[in-house]
Amino acid sequence: MTSLRELRDEAALGRDDVYLTNAVKHFKWTERGKRRIHQRPAGPEIRACGHWLTAELEVVQPRLVVLLGAVAGQAMFGSRYRVGEHQGKAEEGTFGSWHGLVVGTVHPSAVLRGPDQESRDRVYAGLVSDLKVARKAMAG
Repeated sequence: MTSLRELRDEAALGRDDVYLTNAVKHFKWTERGKRRIHQRPAGPEIRACGHWLTAELEVVQPRLVVLLGAVAGQAMFGSRYRVGEHQGKAEEGTFGSWHGLVVGTVHPSAVLRGPDQESRDRVYAGLVSDLKVARKAMAG
């Protein structure tokens, strides 16, 4: 995967078709040389950002939400959310007063963490497939 634009193009999602947001509005990181390595937010940090996500969903009123990774899923459905149980499935979801369709998938950074090119290609193909499921669910 080289860019989110290419990913969006491959999944046939237009820029006007999607609204992107972070479920957690801040990130932790450690410095390694000149690089910042992102760290996973803790449960209290995920829950602390819930009111922003609630407000965004109430304003935007999307018909469908794609959860990119476990943190997004846990922000919406709690700590027991597991990507593998929901990946690539269009399901009904409710968060606050919002109700609509939800599709879970891996976070795009999972592609980069693959130990070899074959596994990265496999994760990328799954991500594209999940986004196509989201596109089809939006079409009705």
